[in-house]
Amino acid sequence: MKKFLLTFFIALLIIIGIVIIFDISEKIENFVEHEVPLQSIIFDYYVNFIPYFINMFSPLFVFITVIFFTSRMAANSEIIAILSGGVSYHRMMVPYIVSAALIALFSLCLNLFIIPRSNATRVEFETKYVDQNYTKYSRNNVHYQIASGQFVYVQSFSAYNNTAYKFTLESIEDNKLVSKLTAESAVWDSTMDGWHLRRYFIRDYTKGLEDKVRTGDVMDTVIALKLSDFYRNQKTVETLQQKDLNALIATQNMRGDANVMYAQIEKNRRLTLPFSAFILTSMAVALTSKKKRGGIGFNLALGIGLAFLYILFL
Repeated sequence: MKKFLLTFFIALLIIIGIVIIFDISEKIENFVEHEVPLQSIIFDYYVNFIPYFINMFSPLFVFITVIFFTSRMAANSEIIAILSGGVSYHRMMVPYIVSAALIALFSLCLNLFIIPRSNATRVEFETKYVDQNYTKYSRNNVHYQIASGQFVYVQSFSAYNNTAYKFTLESIEDNKLVSKLTAESAVWDSTMDGWHLRRYFIRDYTKGLEDKVRTGDVMDTVIALKLSDFYRNQKTVETLQQKDLNALIATQNMRGDANVMYAQIEKNRRLTLPFSAFILTSMAVALTSKKKRGGIGFNLALGIGLAFLYILFL
């Protein structure tokens, strides 16, 4: 088990070094263009990028490690000696499973407690210096149920000025429309954590013959719709703690928000990814426990080939 874990961490360090070199070469133009301080590159980005990368590809590292480790044992006829000594195949698998369990537990702790916090800093850095399309972000035809009986419609939203255009808020009671607010635009105001409405029109539907109508140029309102609701995507949900992620899923399900899939995928990924270590460990042992003519080289080539297929379909 010690050799397994030692091989795993050595392979991890080597691959991380290679990945960082390739990542720097890919992003160096962005760093130079924005004159990013070296301290920020190291501590805001790469210190937080490394745990994210380790966790995402830890099952792959486990797979390659087991292939290398077991292939060497098979080439030296150690597995034949173990089985000939009366040790069952299931008993031989125990150190592998225990090692995979330790790695899976480590990965699960990273997923639930460490990585969401580090991702917040990493995503903020990428948004500021790397992702050039962020300020061009926009959404069209947004429909939300923000509370019981309250529905919001926005024709378009622009991240350039944090403005929702053709804003509509409807209030419904007993399946009847009781109030409707429309505005040419709604601008997010961070000081009051609400919206600054321009050219608004409010109609209150009464039981009598006449409805109450109010109009104006400017009005401030605070509703259960935040600026962050328009920015929910795969990257932003990666920054949420587990309890916040569960709360977001419940809120988006209530609203009928199609973007709930990002949060659901992230939740399932956090909980299931660590356990893939068991599956890949068993697969690697099954592939390499028999002594082959090609030896370690053939098994490593097979493992690396399967690893590339894994990355391709990730």
